[in-house]
Amino acid sequence: MAITNNRLTAEQYEQNFSDIHPPFDSREAALVDANRCLFCYDAPCTKSCPTSINIPKFIKQITTDNIKGSAYTILDANIMGGGCSKVCPVEKLCEGSCVFNLMDEPPIPIAKLQRYSTEKAIDHKWPLFQRKPSTGRKVAVIGAGPAGLSCAHVLSREGIDVTIFEKERKGGGLMTYGIAAYKVTPEFCEDEVNFITSLGGIEIKYEQELGKNVSLADLQANYDAVYIGIGVGVARQLAIPGEDLAGVEDAIRFIYDIREKGYPSVPVGDRVAVIGLGMTAIDAATQAKRLGAKEVTIVYRRTQAEMPSTEVELNLAKLDSCSLIWLASPKEIKGENGQVTQLICNVMELGVPDTSGRRTPIETGETITLNVDMVIKAAGQVPFEDLVDSNQLNNWKGKIAIDSNCATNIPGVFAGGDCVNGGKEVVDAVQAGKDGAKAILGFMYKERASE
Repeated sequence: MAITNNRLTAEQYEQNFSDIHPPFDSREAALVDANRCLFCYDAPCTKSCPTSINIPKFIKQITTDNIKGSAYTILDANIMGGGCSKVCPVEKLCEGSCVFNLMDEPPIPIAKLQRYSTEKAIDHKWPLFQRKPSTGRKVAVIGAGPAGLSCAHVLSREGIDVTIFEKERKGGGLMTYGIAAYKVTPEFCEDEVNFITSLGGIEIKYEQELGKNVSLADLQANYDAVYIGIGVGVARQLAIPGEDLAGVEDAIRFIYDIREKGYPSVPVGDRVAVIGLGMTAIDAATQAKRLGAKEVTIVYRRTQAEMPSTEVELNLAKLDSCSLIWLASPKEIKGENGQVTQLICNVMELGVPDTSGRRTPIETGETITLNVDMVIKAAGQVPFEDLVDSNQLNNWKGKIAIDSNCATNIPGVFAGGDCVNGGKEVVDAVQAGKDGAKAILGFMYKERASE
């Protein structure tokens, strides 16, 4: 057993990481599905969308060949509607709410139709939005992820000049660095960021990190308001023996390296264990298999009924021949010569529900041993607690505390997205950015009125 890279041919990598949700292959195919829509009054699909996209309206616009109008309807509500059409868990949001589910018929493929319109807008660089004349007001946004970009776009449309400070070399945040490459390509993420900034009035300064070469105090002094959208990105540690052995990787770093370095450059083991069963765990497991791992086993301490991932995500892992072990919790990682060789897990059983309503895993006293040469930790992410504390922001274990107007305890400083909610969906972060922009506009107009 050995961890190596460049296991496959260029053709194999391309095939393994090709789009798992291919778009419509023709206008006619899109029209067939668009014309199935019942255009419900008080549509449940729209209600279940965190950004409140008027779904019946954009689908109706497709049926009348008004693709530009359809794209505007989507992107006006969700400026990252293109990316969300590829990564949203639609089975528990819009498509899961489609009335066709009640008729035992397939729901309208809303995400695919949304992709149909938005990709045309992004590919053709349609100038869908007009920016109001500059007001002379300036806002600093920390983080060029979904929350930050959404906030910046809303503000810029209102004539506010926005500067985004981003610690990475590219924008997009989670979309660019934290999602499986077969769901959304780095090229699309770059195109989407460029489409958002093409409005004008938005400047992104890359490799600028809060707490290193950017200070909150300086931003407060030089801008009328600050919006914090730094997300989460600190991997939760297992706190078990052997966690520092070679071959033990964080899922966040593993996925990041695939996106940043390219498939052949990322080492993968023959026998890989992935700990956890959220979206990040699934992405890590399936990509390990597609990089050439012979065996991938997902270990989860609860049962399928309690898993955080959706059934659609779980099926992706199963289709890639990943094995699953339920009711197993990592106890120890063993190794030889500094390299991981075994993962020891406690066998669990479920006890009484905890405060979240999920039943608490309890050790049975039995253990199982997996022979592995790589362990990928995907047991969740935690906020940047030290960074938040060092900036005197009120928080709960690193999650920034805000009021109903997205305001922090520091006047003129607002926040939203994963750094506030602890890590939800991309679409939730987009809505948080919209809410933050609205709050900032209200703050600045109130401030102007008092001058």
